[in-house]
Amino acid sequence: MPWHRLSPDELALLEATFWSGGVARHALADTLQFSRSKTNALTAGLLDQGLLDEAGAQHSTGGRRPETLKVHGRIGVLFGVDIGATSLDVALLRPDLTIIARHSQEADVQAGPGPIMARLRSLLPAMLAQNGIAPDRVLAVGIGVPGPVNFAVGQLVNPPLMPGWDSYAIRDDMREITDAPVFVDNDVNLMALGVLWRQRKQIDNFLVIKVGTGIGCGIVCHGELYRGATGSAGDIGHICADPEGPLCRCGNRGCVEAMAAAPAIVAMGVDAAQSGRSPALAAKLAEKGRVEASDVGAACRAGDAEADAIVRRSGRLIGQVLAALVNFYNPSHIFIGGGVSAIGPMFLAAIRQSVNQRSLALSTRHLEITAAPLGSETGLIGAGVLAMREALRSGSPA
Repeated sequence: MPWHRLSPDELALLEATFWSGGVARHALADTLQFSRSKTNALTAGLLDQGLLDEAGAQHSTGGRRPETLKVHGRIGVLFGVDIGATSLDVALLRPDLTIIARHSQEADVQAGPGPIMARLRSLLPAMLAQNGIAPDRVLAVGIGVPGPVNFAVGQLVNPPLMPGWDSYAIRDDMREITDAPVFVDNDVNLMALGVLWRQRKQIDNFLVIKVGTGIGCGIVCHGELYRGATGSAGDIGHICADPEGPLCRCGNRGCVEAMAAAPAIVAMGVDAAQSGRSPALAAKLAEKGRVEASDVGAACRAGDAEADAIVRRSGRLIGQVLAALVNFYNPSHIFIGGGVSAIGPMFLAAIRQSVNQRSLALSTRHLEITAAPLGSETGLIGAGVLAMREALRSGSPA
């Protein structure tokens, strides 16, 4: 695919079309501040090269009905890889980010990079073969990991949840698997990109919070992902909620992650079960020999008072940290995602209540706190966004 021959204006138009999901020529001209004649000439060239496709007529208020332009679906495919603390999700995607195939399995990042990279070495070629796609059709690969990343070199930097991954360059090892360019970022940054794409850039100052084994925050400022000076922006899980609190993986005490993320919810659930304060969780512990965060959520929804208190406590502590972010950053939206976000409506309600109690009135006047719009696919879609965006911005998919 001759992307390396495209001009900066052609690449800008192609990227704007990707973000739109389908757009008329006049809207592209307005977005890019190009003249109509220049836009028509650029789109004609990209159509001739097979990089754009006309997907049908849009509604018109008069005159000729405008054709909808899309990135051509036949230019290739993308891989999105979401490495979680306890899971591995891989998606094969079209350029419009529709999922062709998806694979999900349990994984343990604390075992080091070896097992996960070995799985990717077999899984990616197999997914291509199963769908009749040649390896050279892969445009790019986007990978999310639950830790700080030096984005420029695709290298993890002292990730608390991932012992054995420090200074590990995933991108280098991925060259054994694919010739396509590989881009690596923090998992919640990819969630933020997924939300930004889903919203078609209609909102441009928001936060995405992932609550799972850890807690992280993706920051979008004026329509662009904000990584900070060294790539660690948004590592809110290690903001102190209680100086006398429990020891965190990072070595400090009272981090909100240590007090409100999934392991803390599980620990409180086990304690409630063993003490007899929660009959529902005691029954679950007897049945399975363990308690999971989802069990606490189910017990909460069923009316178990102790489980309800655990869920509310977690939401309140997270909301306490988010209130400080709201006062500092003044986002229009906060999207809550990650595995713990699915434990029930009381979790989100507790976050909202805590934020509203602790934030300035002006900061929360129009603030919306909702679940992440793409659900469990947010990270995978975001990985696809990263892959496509960076491939376009580099000027070549290979």
